[in-house]
Amino acid sequence: MNFPIRFLKTTFFVFVFSIVFFSCKEENASEPDVNSLKLNEIQVIGSHNSYHIAPSVGMLALIGSFMQDLATSIDYTHLPLEEQFTTYGIRQIELDVYPDPEGGLFANRLGNAFLGEPVASGIAALDSPGYKILHFPDVDFETHYITFRDALRTVKQWSEANPLHLPILILVEVKDEGIGDLISILNGFTDPLPIDAAMLDDLDEEIRDVLGEELQKVITPDYVRGERETLEEAVLEDGWPKLGELRGKVIFALDNGGEVRDLYVEGYPSLAGRILFTDSEPGSPEAGFLKMNTPTEEIEQRVLEGYLVRTRADSDTEEARTGETARRDSALSSGAQFISTDYYRPDPRFDESDEWTDYSVQLPGNAIARINPVIGFEEFEGVDLEGGN
Repeated sequence: MNFPIRFLKTTFFVFVFSIVFFSCKEENASEPDVNSLKLNEIQVIGSHNSYHIAPSVGMLALIGSFMQDLATSIDYTHLPLEEQFTTYGIRQIELDVYPDPEGGLFANRLGNAFLGEPVASGIAALDSPGYKILHFPDVDFETHYITFRDALRTVKQWSEANPLHLPILILVEVKDEGIGDLISILNGFTDPLPIDAAMLDDLDEEIRDVLGEELQKVITPDYVRGERETLEEAVLEDGWPKLGELRGKVIFALDNGGEVRDLYVEGYPSLAGRILFTDSEPGSPEAGFLKMNTPTEEIEQRVLEGYLVRTRADSDTEEARTGETARRDSALSSGAQFISTDYYRPDPRFDESDEWTDYSVQLPGNAIARINPVIGFEEFEGVDLEGGN
């Protein structure tokens, strides 16, 4: 007598379970595949001069006595890279590096003599050979990372602890300017070394030293080019690799144009064997990445063609002081994949000073990444691109 009842109960349970199971399966199947997106089909926020700590009040006043615009433009401070990545979702950084093959070139901070402060830094890392990170010698030298290797180690450690992160673009500017190049009446300050081909080879070697000779976690021009004859042909015809292949990796680009870029490319057709992508003119064999600091209508055109583009939402602390958002809004709508800012958070002084506003740059919903507004697909709007699926 109990058998039919048990049978009916079991049948009913199986029926209900089947409905729930297949409904969930159908719902999951309808979710867009985030990892099928290509690198150029998303947009992220980056930081400009990501290592930078503002000079002291006294040093800013000293610089301002010669060139007030310069002092105003460098009065910003970034958080350490780990905090930028974790708390603010930054996925593009910028590092200014000075060659110092013998070591010791920047061990003294000569501007401190005008302030009655010690000139000798006493920092051992400045005595060792290798690229150093700073904005300008002698006066704008405060940084979270003394050496290029130090910054790379920080990125590597964070990346290993967060292996599914979206690719991080590391923009590198190789510098040879001293403060005397900007303020001509200042003499006797540190003269940075002119950049040559051997120094650019050293740059690649330092990256390999930290990230590994095989560059397994680096998206290189060779990887993107594949079997195509030129890098640009690969980018425009095949497109960039998919996110599923690129999670947990970094991609390097050279901020310099002109002679430095040409030195880096020379002897390496289509950047074969090189690590950094270069800001090269469309039509060049090595073109793929474009640095377009000012948001213009041309960015949309280049994004539609298939290039990766980095632009800036603000500059020289101007927007943080005025609260003006037109440049920021143009950058976000341009389709540039990397939107660089000094203000992924408002300047901390805005609460206590009328000189500053609560200006900041984030993606809608404070997302780490969003579908590209120019070439993206509507079904990915509002989807968590960092988390994947």
